[in-house]
Amino acid sequence: MSIQKIGLLVGSLRAASYSRKVAAEMIRLAPSGLQLEIVEIGDLPLYNEDLEQHTPEPWLRFREAIRAKDGIIFVTPEYNRSIPGLLKNAIDVGSRPSGKSVWNRKPGAVASVTPGGLGAFGANHHLRQAMVFLNVPMMQQPEAYLSNIAACFNDPQSADRARLDKFLEGFLKAYADWVAETTQGRK
Repeated sequence: MSIQKIGLLVGSLRAASYSRKVAAEMIRLAPSGLQLEIVEIGDLPLYNEDLEQHTPEPWLRFREAIRAKDGIIFVTPEYNRSIPGLLKNAIDVGSRPSGKSVWNRKPGAVASVTPGGLGAFGANHHLRQAMVFLNVPMMQQPEAYLSNIAACFNDPQSADRARLDKFLEGFLKAYADWVAETTQGRK
């Protein structure tokens, strides 16, 4: 079985963010067929088409990092019922220049993360909507709305943490199957 290289995009800059902690758990729990790696997006200048004449180094680095991946998992909080500007900027940078999108046909998934109770539903669905336009087939099931996430990290021995780990293992197994199904015959 070949190893699928998967980029994790974390929609939060905060070093101790729950989204980053969930991404780290995904790396720890990844099945043997997936190699997960966080692709950093915090240093990307805001997208401005004028900058394409002398493309900023962080844009080039980011585009190459995504191009080298077989798929993408977005791990994001919700800001004002949508995705953080940081993540939207990364999506825009990767989608340009026109006709050279690094997202095209890469199997995607999203895990939305919140200390609140609604599972960051708005961010999850806004992200899915943008990915449809960019021709990213998004895994439909299982959906990952990770609510009340603080309880999972306050005590690593808690039942909440055990449930999170079990859910993430199942989510990643389903994603590995999704990537294999979606990319079959492409390589």
